[in-house]
Amino acid sequence: MQVKNKLLIVDDEVKILRSLRFLLEDKYDVYTSAKSTDALEKFKKEKIRLVLLDLRLKEESGLDLLEEFLKVDSNAIVIIMTAHSTIENSIKAIKLGAFYFITKPIDNDQLILLLNTAEDKLKMAKKISSLKLHVKKEIIGETPYIKEVIEIINKVKDTNATILITGESGTGKELIAQEIHTSSNRRSNPFIAINCAAMPGELLESELFGYKKGSFTGAYKDEVGIIRRADKGTLLLDEIGEMDLKLQSKLLRFLQDKEVRQVGDAESHRVDVRVVCITNRDLRMEVEAGNFREDLYYRINVINIVAPPLRDRIEDLKHLIPYFIDKYNISFNKDIKAMSPEAYEILSNYSFKGNIRELENIIQRAVLLNRGEYIDSDSLYISPQNIISKPRSPDLHKDENHIKIYEGEDMKQIERKAISFALDKNNQNRKWTAESLGISERTLRYKIKEYGL
Repeated sequence: MQVKNKLLIVDDEVKILRSLRFLLEDKYDVYTSAKSTDALEKFKKEKIRLVLLDLRLKEESGLDLLEEFLKVDSNAIVIIMTAHSTIENSIKAIKLGAFYFITKPIDNDQLILLLNTAEDKLKMAKKISSLKLHVKKEIIGETPYIKEVIEIINKVKDTNATILITGESGTGKELIAQEIHTSSNRRSNPFIAINCAAMPGELLESELFGYKKGSFTGAYKDEVGIIRRADKGTLLLDEIGEMDLKLQSKLLRFLQDKEVRQVGDAESHRVDVRVVCITNRDLRMEVEAGNFREDLYYRINVINIVAPPLRDRIEDLKHLIPYFIDKYNISFNKDIKAMSPEAYEILSNYSFKGNIRELENIIQRAVLLNRGEYIDSDSLYISPQNIISKPRSPDLHKDENHIKIYEGEDMKQIERKAISFALDKNNQNRKWTAESLGISERTLRYKIKEYGL
């Protein structure tokens, strides 16, 4: 069912209000008012963006009310209704920001055509807002984890250091890479991303390094390759852990020499490009397993940024939820105001195995299917088995919480066991784990990294 646009009709003649309501109520959600104070209250409360306004309201001026409407919402569309004798005031209204004016007695066909044009403008404004929201794409949150990520970005953004972004799927690793580029002195140059797992090694090589015409079957023309196209900009290598060993060797040579040689070419080309790599794999384990070159690992891991899982920054829901509600209000032409406290409580206790990507999917579905103004718990469609209960500082000295320690184990082995045990008891939530161990979250992060937990 298509959502009707809200339309406010303001006129001091009751007959006109009734006739216009009758004409337009099939297509619009119509509100009427004969007084400016009542009209302004409805405009604010109902978040109306389309208005038919009489220029004269007994003792009041429609021009004053027009200015009040536009103060509340500068993008609202106000169509002035006026008599022939007030054309000059109508022109003044246009200068103040009115969309257009229509003379009385009103021609119904002309009015409907004008309203259709106004609706088209509203739709275009929504599309522009949606594009701005998508282009804006910023790192949202205020927890220490996010502040630390932003702090690292600010320190390294204008350097040429290669950056490795690690973290679970759905944590926003590519968004961090984009933020590095858009905040850097390379922002006016290309940002090019390629997924290393999306194509076989030989094809990926030709995509990255380019090829000369005739160098292989299907090479009908010269292709410079993605690395050279990203010159002076940023190259993002997504899922770098999936790259085959042969290509890893060639990538290593490029990172060392900053020169690219196309497939089938004897000449090298120097390239100035900032390289950012992304992976959700533990590359140290991949090195030990022989799947990833150790020298390449150290070459790309000059700066390591860890994208924190959503369960470790659950307080950021208060920023993320409104952002996604706004985003999908625009996409689906909905007017969801917020999330109910009950629904928010459910999400604050949710496991979020898919991290921010899963949160976005939940909000998208809820906005699309919700019938009221507030997202309630039923609109979340969350299985109770994925709701976790927040543990409260478990006592590690209780009988049922013993850790087995064997003769000959050193303190590091014991410490690793204690941290691993506490993480499990706290559903991998680092904040609660740090509290239970009596250490800071920063110290816990260092220990997790040190012990590969």
